[in-house]
Amino acid sequence: MNNLNDPPRWNIQPDPRGRGVGADDGNQWNYALLVPMLGLAAFRWIWTKESQKEIQKVKAQYDKDMSTIKMEMEAQYRETITERRRVAATLELELEKERQRVKGYKQAIISQSHQMMEERKHLQQEYEALEKEKQMLVESGAAGVILHQALERQNIWYKQATATLKELEDQLVERQNAYCSRIQPREKRLEMEKNILLNVVREPIGAGLDLESDLKDIFKRDTHCADLLNIDKRKNGSLMWVYLKYWQLHITVQKHKRAEEALLGKKIQSDTK
Repeated sequence: MNNLNDPPRWNIQPDPRGRGVGADDGNQWNYALLVPMLGLAAFRWIWTKESQKEIQKVKAQYDKDMSTIKMEMEAQYRETITERRRVAATLELELEKERQRVKGYKQAIISQSHQMMEERKHLQQEYEALEKEKQMLVESGAAGVILHQALERQNIWYKQATATLKELEDQLVERQNAYCSRIQPREKRLEMEKNILLNVVREPIGAGLDLESDLKDIFKRDTHCADLLNIDKRKNGSLMWVYLKYWQLHITVQKHKRAEEALLGKKIQSDTK
């Protein structure tokens, strides 16, 4: 059995035999291994401490950088939000202005349409009265023949006026199509409007019609356009069609008035011949 009071020489102990010749050198090797181990342990401890300091330093710098970036991003975000709100408020104000302007245009067009309808109704009543008077004259015999001849003479003027009005209608359709087009330049539409005004000045349709003023009113107020997928040019425009119906009815009534004047022996005003 092992003697606990006399364990093997595992630890470093003094050599009882001294260090004479032939003495055992095992303890010297033990000391030689201990020094590097202690140095390695000290180095490891110092390296660990320095590493921890470096890690803490890097971590602190990282936290500082992240805090700075976060603050900058928050400031940029707030600035962006403020700018977006300002732009949105400006656009909302502009939208409201456009909405009020469109509302004003609609009210003006509605008012103008009502006025035109009233005038058209009045002209219709005059036309019906002339028709009754013509019927009475036809039934009177010889006077009816004279009236018929007078009407025949006015048919030439009426056909010319109707043809001119049809040509004007086609020009207005093209002008409104140019107004509603997203690709045709504005200068082209203005040139078309100028040419239309020049044509009606050179070739007026009939007395009592202020075509130049009416056309300017159309160019200013008729902003109606069909949907984007529309391919029928005649679906564009609103006020122009009211004016065209009014002009057509006007020249029809004027035709009978001119015939009546011829029948009564009055001089027919022929400023449109």
